[in-house]
Amino acid sequence: MGFHAQLERSWSAAGSMLCVGLDPDPARYPARIADARDATERFCREIVDATADIACAFKPQIAYFASIGQEHALENICRYIRETYPDVTLILDSKRADIGSTAEHYAREAFDRYSAHAVTVNPYMGTDSVQPFFDHPGDGGIIVLCRTSNPGGDDFQSLVADGAPIYTHVARRVADEWSQLGECGLVVGATYPTELADVRSIVGDLPLLVPGVGAQGGDAGTVMEHGSSATGRGMIVNSARAVLYASNGDDFADAARAEAQRTANALPC
Repeated sequence: MGFHAQLERSWSAAGSMLCVGLDPDPARYPARIADARDATERFCREIVDATADIACAFKPQIAYFASIGQEHALENICRYIRETYPDVTLILDSKRADIGSTAEHYAREAFDRYSAHAVTVNPYMGTDSVQPFFDHPGDGGIIVLCRTSNPGGDDFQSLVADGAPIYTHVARRVADEWSQLGECGLVVGATYPTELADVRSIVGDLPLLVPGVGAQGGDAGTVMEHGSSATGRGMIVNSARAVLYASNGDDFADAARAEAQRTANALPC
């Protein structure tokens, strides 16, 4: 099953466009698991179990695992999601891209080691840097950074070239060319609703990964207004810290579910 078909399955099963980001920070783990040898895996698994029925996707951010030497925990969590919750889409947030054999190894990392349905990629190095992801055996998709949620995105993404901002050139390249090579989506931040609407008008019904709801200040209702596709779906709206750290007590999983449910209710599909 390809990335787009998997997403449709996930939207139907969850009834929402909520994506729960898995950004584990040991400094914020609840006391009852903080000292466990497998604390990172246990923390993520409890979050997954608490929210899987209302989330269309999980998005583990690889840096949070790699920086603390927990790649094995990420492997286990990805396997657990794929085996236990097959209706949920798994997105590896690694923002990879390179040329030649290096990109081939990044594709193996995402699709073989971590079994992701899709991986985030950086378009800056051009078509040959993403081609290996399309060439990799299997049905994995790519989600291309377009207009990111951070303020510094303006440094380059909003520069005007040939009469239009660079992020719109990225959107057109993905919609017109890269989508012919394989299954694609784009990253557009919830904190930039006007740009979100611009990208939607360019890419049609291609899925948009929308970070920035929750701790970064993006509003779910505004995202729905500006980013939904013609079918009323089309988005994977990520919330990480607001869900993961809704409580630092023993009730952290219940609190995470409550926050996820609140956000999911604002993102129906």
